[in-house]
Parts: sequence; C-alpha cells; structure tokens
Amino acid sequence: MKASEKMLANSNAPGRSVEALPRRFEDLPNVGPAVAGDLRLLGLKETRDLLGRDPLHMYHELERLTQARQDPCVLDVFIALTRLAAGDPPHPWWHYTAQRKALYGNGQQAPPSTRRQR
Repeated sequence: MKASEKMLANSNAPGRSVEALPRRFEDLPNVGPAVAGDLRLLGLKETRDLLGRDPLHMYHELERLTQARQDPCVLDVFIALTRLAAGDPPHPWWHYTAQRKALYGNGQQAPPSTRRQR
C-alpha cells in the first residue's frame, strides 16, 4: 500500500500536525509526478511548505510560470493539499470541486493583487 493510500485509510487522526505528513510530495494523496513538479516549480521543497499557502495564488502563479492556462482541477488539488497541510483529513481532490466552484468559479478570475483598481 502506497503512503498516500495509508494516509487516506487513516484519515481520522485528530490533531495531526504538518510534521506528521510525508516529506515527499509524491507520498501525499492526489500527487503524482506532474503535480509534484508543479509544486517544485512554485518553489516548494517539501510538504511543510504547503502550510499557510493560498491555493488560488498558487494556481495563478503556476499559470504565470508556465505561461499556460491550467485545468481548474489543479486548483482543486491545491485546495486539497493546503487543507491537508493545515490539519484537515485527506480527501480526493474532487471532494473540493463544488467548494472551488462556489468560491472561485473556474479559477480564471484575476487574483486580487492583479485586479485593476478604479
């Protein structure tokens, strides 16, 4: 059983800290080689670097760095990972799709720091 599968199976661990997470991104639920590469491109080195991150900002920064539009599901993955780092139980990325749609739509809105002020 992969570390990420064990984590999903043992998701009811109250009070888990970010130190309890695997260090490697690839050992987290919802993370494969492509997402791990995206996280490293964003400057993150290990899972504790996810703590306190804004998933929408990460999403837009990834688009800026890659100069390509990202699938909104990437935002769902970033929400899942930042919530996991904050102590929430692990969930599959699609658990956050409805919430992402309610909060951010398809993620294509400009982040607050790049919106023009009137």
